[in-house]
Amino acid sequence: MKKLCQITLLALCLLMAPCASFAKDQTVAYIDMAYILKNLPQYETANDQLSMISRRWQKEIDALQQEARVLATNYQTEQIFLSEDMKARREQEIVAKEQEVLELKRRYFGQDGELYKKREALIKPIQDEIYAAIQELATEKHIDVVRDRSADPALIYMSSKLDISDQVLQKLGAK
Repeated sequence: MKKLCQITLLALCLLMAPCASFAKDQTVAYIDMAYILKNLPQYETANDQLSMISRRWQKEIDALQQEARVLATNYQTEQIFLSEDMKARREQEIVAKEQEVLELKRRYFGQDGELYKKREALIKPIQDEIYAAIQELATEKHIDVVRDRSADPALIYMSSKLDISDQVLQKLGAK
């Protein structure tokens, strides 16, 4: 039995040895995506455009919400003077205006809304350019793994030698 355990342990060590040498030979680098994006003028421009569009749409929604509030306030004030038919019509107007507000919010800011589509159109090409630069840099420097330190909460310490963020920015022509 002891001999079997020794043989099993030896076989396990022989199987693990190539894995250990493979892991040791991997080259790892880190980027800070937040830092890279902050230093790209085209990203700031795209973000400004998105903010401007978002504010314009929000003003449109706020105006519709104000209209709905005015309708509701007027209804509350005039309710005692209205016939049942007029009350029903006014209530339908208020509900329709509130539905219009909800529909506009969904269309502009919903999961697949206009803001999402605009962000996709403006930001995705920049991200693709960044990923291409990272891939090119990793190929040139024989880096096997590139991780984003701004997205890795488990990362406690990283040597600055492993940070290639500035090199990525240079590849992009930003610095």
